[in-house]
Amino acid sequence: MERSTIVRVHEGLHARPATRFVKLAKGFESDVELVKDGKAVSAKSSVKLMLLAVKENQEVTVRANGADAIEAIEALIGYLENPRAGLDDESEAGEPDAAAVTAPPEAVPPAAATINGTPKLQGVAASEGVAIGPAFAHFPAEVEGPGRRLQPGEIDGELDRFRGAVSTVQQRMDRTLAEDNLSAGDRGIVAALRDIAADDSLTGEVEKLIREGDDAVSAVIGAASAIAADFSAVDDHYLNARADDVHAVGRQICLVLLGQDEVSLETIPQGAILIADDIGAWDLARAPLKRIGGVVCGHGGATSHIAIIARSHGIPAVLGLGEKVNELRTAREVAVDGNAGHVIVDPDEAARADFTRRVEAAAQERAGLTVFKSVTPTRADGTVIEVAANIGSLEEIEAAQEAGAMGVGLFRTELLFMRHMHLPSEDMQAETYGALAKAFAPHSVIVRTLDIGGDKPIAGIEFPDEENPFLGWRGIRMCLDRPDIFKRQLRALLRAAVHGNIKVMLPMVSEISEVARTRALIEECAAELKAEGLPHAAFDLGVMIETPAAVLIAPALAREVAFFSIGTNDLTQYIMAADRLNPTVAKLNDVTNPAVMSAIELTAQAGVAAGIMVGMCGEAAGRPDLIPAFIKMGLTELSMSPASIQRAKKTIAAMAAER
Repeated sequence: MERSTIVRVHEGLHARPATRFVKLAKGFESDVELVKDGKAVSAKSSVKLMLLAVKENQEVTVRANGADAIEAIEALIGYLENPRAGLDDESEAGEPDAAAVTAPPEAVPPAAATINGTPKLQGVAASEGVAIGPAFAHFPAEVEGPGRRLQPGEIDGELDRFRGAVSTVQQRMDRTLAEDNLSAGDRGIVAALRDIAADDSLTGEVEKLIREGDDAVSAVIGAASAIAADFSAVDDHYLNARADDVHAVGRQICLVLLGQDEVSLETIPQGAILIADDIGAWDLARAPLKRIGGVVCGHGGATSHIAIIARSHGIPAVLGLGEKVNELRTAREVAVDGNAGHVIVDPDEAARADFTRRVEAAAQERAGLTVFKSVTPTRADGTVIEVAANIGSLEEIEAAQEAGAMGVGLFRTELLFMRHMHLPSEDMQAETYGALAKAFAPHSVIVRTLDIGGDKPIAGIEFPDEENPFLGWRGIRMCLDRPDIFKRQLRALLRAAVHGNIKVMLPMVSEISEVARTRALIEECAAELKAEGLPHAAFDLGVMIETPAAVLIAPALAREVAFFSIGTNDLTQYIMAADRLNPTVAKLNDVTNPAVMSAIELTAQAGVAAGIMVGMCGEAAGRPDLIPAFIKMGLTELSMSPASIQRAKKTIAAMAAER
């Protein structure tokens, strides 16, 4: 069986989305292939899948042959048509991604000889920020194979030795993945590297070379070099950067085969600048990142995993120095400008003073915001403005707490559903919602019921083909038509509500009857739980205001619910009739358009008049230029990316101080 589709995965099947796609494919017994431009590859090989270079908006075909071929094709097509596929550790589509800042251009700018008269090196500006600190040179020796030919009787033993080394590397990566201090973004990168280590493209080629008489180390070096060359030949900067990942994985396997340990980064001093010709993403992810002041590498570019990790942790980085990195081997002190891609070796007094001033200014700005972590912002009349976080998984709790989130204003439950091959059980959901509530108590946690449609389907729900799924069977519409799924979620929420701070909101509401029908189901679920003797409690029910219909019936809706939460991302696209994922109409997706601002104000007026809480959970909630207008309208809750929380609190505090 086969079926074609247009890929909607954001930026295509690069490392993390490809890893998730392969994991999904491996869950089926059928043989599965992905076809693009007449070339077919196994959908169960991360390397082959990435080398196919499938990009967003390209047409592909999924082929499956086996007992569960129909289910495989449905699930994989659903994945490919989901813009958020593989990116559940990042923020919602259309919102800025605080953990993976847009990568700077790959091209190295023209070299300038000096900065303020001080000689400097020019590389790729890979992660913003400036730093100055002691140099920490990390130049481990190249691994080399013995280069000897195997005797026929040695081949089976060498194959076993290689397979054992692969297993050891995977086990080490598994231990890294199990560490609590690993961020969600870093976890995705390490998982992708783990897949490369066991991918048939690598292991199969190594075993072929061993059978032809190469020793295991030489075979790994040869196979990794060949695959890396394939990645380098692809016309795609991001995929070119995967060559470094293949080399890094090959190196780890070789070190195990040679009985050697990688040079540790555990001894890097506080604030030191890490200098390396190259460094594997796994090594950097395991390093004491809080102690690293900056990163300078001979290899790598703005789309390499080194750069992604550096950006996600706010570490300035300059990569792609090439042979010039050797000039830093004996450096005592290094200054890094990650904004412009400059590196200064042993800066003189003038350069040191300049960088020190810039570092202090940046630190003061961060510190100035950090003091707002524990601030409870209020209006001039003393009304508390709750600044909460938008999150989609338990892994994001720590970042929200560190930012000073006053609860959760949007928990996207669809990510819990999308992570699994089957619909999550009631117990699994209750455990997740309960953990969320306990983490933020006594602050409120607003859980959005399943907001899924044909644009981001999940395993276990068959969606019809729709010309425009954004205007189709989605959100509360789908849930009410599938009480078998909806009641399971509502029962889980009622069980989690015993913690006292759970609130529930319904997405895509356009009719009063949708609220009434949901209430009836909630009462039915509560009666069932009571009969079963399961602890449960009532929760406040609210609606997400994101359709023009909801705005126009807001006064009536306000009499039926406990709160409103305005979803400006979808509200803007529906008011302006402009797909927010379509770049050709991007200029219309402007929340400041008078039509959109009027819709927000009408909603706020209806909520205030009814005496219910009015909040906002769209991207606009974190914009300092718009927050004053929203508060003036009567909003008392703003939910946003954790990265925006402290700045939002500062803005609100400044407003109160001006009165």
